[in-house]
Amino acid sequence: MDNNKRKYWMLAPVRALILKVALVAVAVVAIVLIARHYIHKVSTTSTPAVIAKNEKIDITPLQIRSIEQIGEWSFLEINDEELVDTVRHGFFSDDKLVRIYYGTLRLGINLKEAHEGWLAFEGDTLCAVLPPIRLLDNNFIDEARTRSFIESGKWTHQDRKAMYDRAARMMRQRCLTRANYQTSRSNAKAQFEQMLRSMGYDKVKVE
Repeated sequence: MDNNKRKYWMLAPVRALILKVALVAVAVVAIVLIARHYIHKVSTTSTPAVIAKNEKIDITPLQIRSIEQIGEWSFLEINDEELVDTVRHGFFSDDKLVRIYYGTLRLGINLKEAHEGWLAFEGDTLCAVLPPIRLLDNNFIDEARTRSFIESGKWTHQDRKAMYDRAARMMRQRCLTRANYQTSRSNAKAQFEQMLRSMGYDKVKVE
C-alpha cells in the first residue's frame, strides 16, 4: 500500500467523527431555533387576561335604612330668652305678672320623612335629596327654667298658659328667620356630604 492510501485510511475515522459532531451541532441549533420560534408565536398570539376594575361602590337598601334610622338630625340650635308681662286692672290696684322664659329652637331634618328613592346613584355620583329643614320640636321652652320676675295677685293656670303661648310666638318670630333657615341648610349639606364620603363615596351631591 502506498503512502497516499495509507494516509486516507488513517484520516477516515477522524473525518467521520468531525461529521458526527457537525450533524449534532446542526441539530442542536435547529432545535433552539424551533423552540424560540414557538415561544415567540405563543407570546404574540395569546391574549392576556384583562381584569375589569369596578370602582363604583353601590349603596345597599340596608345602608339606606340605617341612615334613615338616624331620625331627627339638628343642624342649628338657637338659644333664646323672652320676658313676658301681663297686667290685670283691679278696682283698688293692678295685679302684675312678669316671667322670663328660656328656650332652645332646633332646626333640622327628620330622615324618616325622606321620600322613596331619596338616596340613589346618578351615573357615578351618589345623590341625596333631603327632607325640608323645619323646627324639630314645638315644645322648645324649658319650663323648668321659667322664673317669675314680678308676681302680684293671684293668677290661674289659664293665665300662665296664655303667657307661655305668647313667649313661644315671640321666640318663633325672633329665631325662625330666613337667615337661620339658610344657615341650617348649609350645615345640613356640609355634614351630610362629609358623612357619605366617610362611608367611601367620593362623588356625592346633596340637595
